[in-house]
Amino acid sequence: MKYLFLLLSLYTFAQQTKSVDFKTVNGKISVNPNTKSVTGAVSYVFNVLKPIDTIKIDAQNMTFSEVELNNKKIPFVTNGNELLLIYPFHKGKNHLQFSYQAKPKQTMYFVGSETTQNLQIWTQGQGKYTSHWFPSFDDVNEKVIFNMEIIFDSKYQILSNGVLKKKYNEKDMTHWSYQMKKPMSSYLLMIAIGNFNKSHQKSKSGIPLDMYINPKDISKQEPTYRYSKEIFDYLEKEIGVKYPWKIYRQIPVSEFLYAGMENTSATLFTTRYVVDEVGFEDRSYTNVNAHELAHQWFGDLITAQSGKDHWLQEGFATYYALLAEKEIYGEDYFYSKLNESSMQLKQASKTDTIPVLNAKASSLSFYQKGAWALHVLRDGIGEKAFKKAVKSYLNKYAYQNVTTQNFFDEIKKVSDYDLANFSKVWLESSGFNSEVANTLLAKNKAMQVQLEVDKLRNKPLAEKYNFFEKTLQSNVFFTVKEAIVGQLMKENFEDKKQLLGLALKTQNIQVRQAVASTLQKIPEEFRIEYETLLDDKSYQTQEFALYNLWNNFGNKRNEYLDKSKNWIGFNDLNLRILWLSLAISTPEYSVNKEKVIQELVNYSSPNYEATTRQNALEYLINFNIINEAILKNLVNATTHHMWQFSKFGRENIRVLLKNPEIRTSFQTLLPSLNEKEQFQLDRLLKE
Repeated sequence: MKYLFLLLSLYTFAQQTKSVDFKTVNGKISVNPNTKSVTGAVSYVFNVLKPIDTIKIDAQNMTFSEVELNNKKIPFVTNGNELLLIYPFHKGKNHLQFSYQAKPKQTMYFVGSETTQNLQIWTQGQGKYTSHWFPSFDDVNEKVIFNMEIIFDSKYQILSNGVLKKKYNEKDMTHWSYQMKKPMSSYLLMIAIGNFNKSHQKSKSGIPLDMYINPKDISKQEPTYRYSKEIFDYLEKEIGVKYPWKIYRQIPVSEFLYAGMENTSATLFTTRYVVDEVGFEDRSYTNVNAHELAHQWFGDLITAQSGKDHWLQEGFATYYALLAEKEIYGEDYFYSKLNESSMQLKQASKTDTIPVLNAKASSLSFYQKGAWALHVLRDGIGEKAFKKAVKSYLNKYAYQNVTTQNFFDEIKKVSDYDLANFSKVWLESSGFNSEVANTLLAKNKAMQVQLEVDKLRNKPLAEKYNFFEKTLQSNVFFTVKEAIVGQLMKENFEDKKQLLGLALKTQNIQVRQAVASTLQKIPEEFRIEYETLLDDKSYQTQEFALYNLWNNFGNKRNEYLDKSKNWIGFNDLNLRILWLSLAISTPEYSVNKEKVIQELVNYSSPNYEATTRQNALEYLINFNIINEAILKNLVNATTHHMWQFSKFGRENIRVLLKNPEIRTSFQTLLPSLNEKEQFQLDRLLKE
C-alpha cells in the first residue's frame, strides 16, 4: 500500500504546479563551517488552486521537525529527495512552516578555513540543485518570492539575493536579512559568505551597483570591474526594459565551478577574473560580466520552461554580451568574435548531430549557435523591429516561464519574416550555415580581409606571401594578423622569418603573443627579436616566451631566470610556478634548490586554489619531481569539488601507477589518508 501511495503521489507531483502556487518563502538559516551543515526554519505561503492530497518540496537528504500547516501539525514523509506533505488540501491560501537540517553534498561549498583566515562559503544552484541546502523546488516553473535571513560569525560578510533590509548582532553572530519583491526560480537562490571589500556605483537609472573583492586583491578592483557601469547602462538601454531587480551585486569567490553564475540580483564569478592592469589584457572579465548581467533579463526575469528552450537564456545572454562588447571595443571586435564562434560551430557540426532546440544540445549550440541565430534574426527583420519584439517579449512574460514559440509570437507582431524556415535552419538543424554567416561577416571590412586569409589556409606560402606581408603592415584589426601568424606555424623558418618580424613590429599584444605561442623552436638568428617578448605587458606572453627561450638556449638559462625571478603573474601564480620549475631543472643555476622545491610543492597543496595547484602539479610531474607530499596532494585533488581538477588528479595517478616504485609509494601512503582520499586512491589502485 505504501508503494502504491508513492506511485500515485509521483503522478500527482507532475501536476503540482497546476494545483498549487507557492507565493513567498521566509527562510532563517544558520551555516556551520565546522560540520559543513545548515539548520533553519522555513515558512512558505501558497495557494491551493484545486484539491490535492500530497504536496512536495524538493529536499535532498534533509531531516525535518515541527511541520505545521496553518499552525497545526500535519503528517509528512521524507524519502531522501523530497518533503511530502500528506493532507487533504482544499482551495485557498495556506501557511506552511517547519524546521530542517541538511549536510549538503553539493551546491553549498566550503572553501578555505577560519584557521588560515580565507574561509568562504558559497552556493551554486545551476539547473535544479538548491534543494541540497534549502527546501525548495527543482522545477524552474515554480517561481517564489524569497526572503532570507542568514546567521553567521560577525567576522564575515553575508550576501544574498535582493535588498538588505536588516542587519543586527547577537553576541558574536550577525543576522543578515535579505528581501526580494518579485518571484524567481529556486536555482537562482544564493548566499556567499566571506571577507570582502565593497565598491559602489549607481547606474544611470539609479540601480545600486555593488562590486566586491577579497581585501588582499583590493589593488585589482578597478581592472577587474572595468566597464561594469558602462555595460549595465548599455544593456538596460539596448534591451529597452528597466533592470528588473532593486540592486545588482558581483562577487568573485574561490574555487568557483564556472566562469560565472547569474543568481537573481547577484552574480558570483571565479577569482580567475580578478586581475591587475597587466592581467586585464589576457583575462578580462568584460565578456563574463556582460553575459551574466544579460541573464538578469534572459533567465532570471523570464526563464525557459524546459531544457529544450535553454537557448532563450544562453543564446540571448551570449548575444547581448557581444553587443555590449561591441559598444566598448568596437565593431571589428564584435565581428571577430562572431567569426571565431562561426569557425567553432562549422567544425563542431561535422560530428554534433543535436540541434539547438533539444535539451541535450551542447553548450556550444545553446550559447554560440543561439547567439548566431539571434544575429541572423536581428539582421533579417531589422534592428528597430528586433528591439521592439524583445521589449514586448520581456514585458509580456515578466517573472514567468517561456518557450521559443512565445518569443516567435512577438516577432510575428513586428515582421512577416519566415520564422518557420529560420527555425528549421538555425534551431532545428544540427548543421551550421556558413554561407549565410560569411555573408553577414562580410559586412565588416576587417572580416572581409579575415575571410580572404581563411580561404588561403591550404595554399603554399609563396602564393600568399605578398598578401600576408601587406596585411601585417596594414591597420587591419589585430585578429586578422593573429590568423596570419597561425597559418605560419608549420612553415619553414627561413620562409616565414620576415613575416614574423613584421608581426612583432605591430606592437600589438595579441599578435605578438601569437608569435610567442606558435614559434616553439627558435633559431639563434631570431633570438634577440624573440627575447623582446619577455618585456610585453602580458603574463600569458611572458609565460610562453620564458619557457620557449629557456628550452631553446641552454647557455642563456641563468640570464633568463635572473630576469624573471620576481615575476608572479595572475592570481594562479603562473609565472612564479614556471620560474620555480625552471630553476629546479637548471642544475647550474645558483639557488637553494630545497627551498625552491618546497615552495613549488606548497603551491600544489590544499592551501591554494585548484587552478594554482594544478599548475604546480603539472610542472612537478612533467619535470619528474615526485615525493610523498606531491603524491598526497595529487590524491587530494581527486576529492575536489571542481570536476576538472579531480579528473586531472585521477588521470595523472593512473599514469604514475604504471611505475612500480610509485605504485608502492601510493600503497604505503594509503593508511595515512582521510576517508575520501582513501576511497579514491583505493579505487584507482584496483583498476
